[in-house]
Amino acid sequence: MESPPDPSSTTAPGSAPAEEDRKTRIARYIALFAMPFIMVTMMFATYMGTMHSPHPREMPVAVVGTGPGAEAIVNALNSAPERAMDARLVPSGGDAVELLKDREIAGALEIPIEGSATATIYSAMAAGASQATTVQQMLAPVAVGQNWTIATENVVPLPEGDGSGTAVLFAAMGMMLAGYVPLSLLLMAVPHLLSLRRFLPLLAGWSALTSSIIWLILGPIVGAVDGHYLQFLGVGMLATGAVGLGQLLLSKLMGPLAVLIGMLLYVVLGMPASNLALSVDVMPGFFSFLHGVLPLPAAGETLRAILYFDGRGAGGHLLALALWAAVALLLCLLKERTGGHTIPGAPVVTDPNTRLPALAGGPPRSKRFRYLAVAAFPLSILVMVVGLMSFSMHKPEPRDLPVLVVGSTTGQAEQVAVGLESSLGGILDVEAVASVDEATERILGQDVVAAYVLPQAQGAEATLYTSSGAGVSQQSVVKAVFQQVSAQQQTPLSVNDVAPLTDTDTMGSNSLYVGMSWIMAGFLMLAVLRGGAPELKKLRQFLPLLGGWSIGMAVWLWLLFDVIVGAVNGHAWEMIGFGAVTIFAVSLVTGVFTRTFGLAATVPVMVVMMLAGVPASGGGLSVYMVPELFRVLQDILPLPAAVDTARSMIYFGGDGIGRNLLVIGIWGAVGLVLNLVVDQWQRRKDGRAGAGGPDGPPPTAGTADVGARFGGIGELEQAATR
Repeated sequence: MESPPDPSSTTAPGSAPAEEDRKTRIARYIALFAMPFIMVTMMFATYMGTMHSPHPREMPVAVVGTGPGAEAIVNALNSAPERAMDARLVPSGGDAVELLKDREIAGALEIPIEGSATATIYSAMAAGASQATTVQQMLAPVAVGQNWTIATENVVPLPEGDGSGTAVLFAAMGMMLAGYVPLSLLLMAVPHLLSLRRFLPLLAGWSALTSSIIWLILGPIVGAVDGHYLQFLGVGMLATGAVGLGQLLLSKLMGPLAVLIGMLLYVVLGMPASNLALSVDVMPGFFSFLHGVLPLPAAGETLRAILYFDGRGAGGHLLALALWAAVALLLCLLKERTGGHTIPGAPVVTDPNTRLPALAGGPPRSKRFRYLAVAAFPLSILVMVVGLMSFSMHKPEPRDLPVLVVGSTTGQAEQVAVGLESSLGGILDVEAVASVDEATERILGQDVVAAYVLPQAQGAEATLYTSSGAGVSQQSVVKAVFQQVSAQQQTPLSVNDVAPLTDTDTMGSNSLYVGMSWIMAGFLMLAVLRGGAPELKKLRQFLPLLGGWSIGMAVWLWLLFDVIVGAVNGHAWEMIGFGAVTIFAVSLVTGVFTRTFGLAATVPVMVVMMLAGVPASGGGLSVYMVPELFRVLQDILPLPAAVDTARSMIYFGGDGIGRNLLVIGIWGAVGLVLNLVVDQWQRRKDGRAGAGGPDGPPPTAGTADVGARFGGIGELEQAATR
């Protein structure tokens, strides 16, 4: 048991301890900087390391047929470089379809029957859009090499409301957030609720509430899920309950440090292992093991089975969630029986009415206020993450993709442009230009997505100029559109990629992760300082810290992405310089809100800086495929500017960096000015308090000690100061 508070060493809640010496203060600040450093590093090292160049690793496929010819194709697939496929022979298309519905294979190639030259590729988009695309790309060359024509069959299509197949991802992510985020708040604000007899009924109610909210967002509001409420509720309660019990166990063993382990298990490792964004068969082999173990894959795959496959294959994943819940519950019971209810780092209080901070670094609050805060804070994060991401990405629809038409004469190009606009208006925004050079220049300037060059003579081929470096999703759309156009015109079509992706960025997602890492490093730092060092009240006190942090993190992230992971090559000084400016500007803006409204302000800051910026950036899904609102935000928010800069350095010779730097500079300048305003406001506020203003009753000695000991962000600070 920890000793009771010492009244002689207490200070006001939320401030640094009065007896803190210089060595302890330095240790506390080091711990505070370590927290965001570890969070940013482990998240983006994992994401960039696993997703910058995914490729198939023993992806299970089937060959439908009999005889030596079919066996030869199986052997050829199994001998492909790096064992990309794990092929088996099945006798009929029906057998292949059943295997697909059970998710035992990713796709199948049915060889032509005698007298036919058409091969059929089977896939299931509902099992993962990226997986279906990958398997088609692997099997199609086999058919082409045999001079077969290709037919495709999607045996389990996605529903109309979930065109991207991401509903299960956002639902499962919401369940993970609902399970582990509240525990750090409970640990600080209402530690008396962390005994199992109090925690279990709260967890049951919380799981039911959050699962219902997630279904409400994805179903009636967004339209990505049709019905299945009771099944959704059951899976959500089990998943959220399992994660909540697991995080309770970690908290009982590790105290505030549990938040790092929870983030690692439930999000950082869970995402690449989930099979929800990218196929787990294109991840390193370790993640195939984690796919059957971690809660995020289990929750997502269970929902996928229920929503799209009539429940087939859900049993094993439900068992994984049940084991998480049962083992965590038993270990929590054992911990309470052997070690009592003491939790490392939690305030030592016996009376639930003792006034404690509701959020890190805040003033002591009443029990009712704390109950409200520990529910409202994670609930708001959950609603924003699930709601905003699903609204923007659940049903990508191409709208007004700017393309050019180039003809041998201006009149010819204009005539074709008018025809395309009339037939494909809404999907394309077509303009005629006079030359290929002009068209290429505008593609490289990212003013347009593609250019369609008309054939120069009867029977000649047309050429589509485009750029995968500017976005794979928009390139795929224009390729599909103009392949149909050229087929209707009976004209051969060649594709010229004027800015192709590199071998270390095969998904085109590196720029998104680079930009997100800069933004996250910026706003996390001020959140940590607000919670863990509330004595830094003035801009001049934390400005030097922000400067050092911004430069140091920019250097480290470049080393991580370039030297260690090998995903981003070159442009060191430009990356470091722009990264440092971005981190610094985002920190300043975040500081305005956290200094004024406390840690509760991190939710709207996260929405503006990160969540709204993802669909507006074009880093994952083209900005021409998300709601119109995000095209406006593209020119305003910091994340799109950061993503475009990282992309432009690699693929477009730095075009547009000046414009992006202006956007970041405006955010930073506004943040600096507003921080000076906050300085004046705080000076007047402190002056009124010093003159005996009505700031509420002074805290008791015990309460003050709690505030001093737990006023920081908690996770690493307390380990350093104890």
